[in-house]
Amino acid sequence: MNYTIVIDYQKDFIDGALYNEEAIKIRPNVIKRIKEGIGCKNKLVFTRDTHDEDYLSTNEGKNLPVIHCIKGSTGHELDKEMMSSFNYPHDIIDKPTFGYKDWNLDNPENIYMLGVCTDICVISNALILKAKYPEANIYVYRDAVAGLSIEKNNAALNVLESCQVKVI
Repeated sequence: MNYTIVIDYQKDFIDGALYNEEAIKIRPNVIKRIKEGIGCKNKLVFTRDTHDEDYLSTNEGKNLPVIHCIKGSTGHELDKEMMSSFNYPHDIIDKPTFGYKDWNLDNPENIYMLGVCTDICVISNALILKAKYPEANIYVYRDAVAGLSIEKNNAALNVLESCQVKVI
């Protein structure tokens, strides 16, 4: 089975608490890549970075003291423009950390990934998936990911390539 996995393309990472101009710039490509996956009948999965009100008291909150993606808040929502661009069955995974450790994909052959932030959550999930499904081909769309900076984005893509994730 083939998958298209969209990592954390949420309001707070685009134009919210952790505003990222690069995340705004990739929106047309995010939508394009989702539609390509739908056209190929890929299983579509979205992740959401998900925190509780006590975020600032967590290890992540102490290292990144910006309240974001609080469950139930507007910033936690997946990008409205992206979500309104298709009508296709999909799953949503709320993950409390950078990488989701409970992936349960059904016999993945090809996994196509996109989203934000390349240097934190995209790389974490790509490497978890590579470890869990070593025979699956994992691809990251260069034109549909954004990091905290262009330099960090490129560094993460280089690391992914070193780990046999195909950056396309």
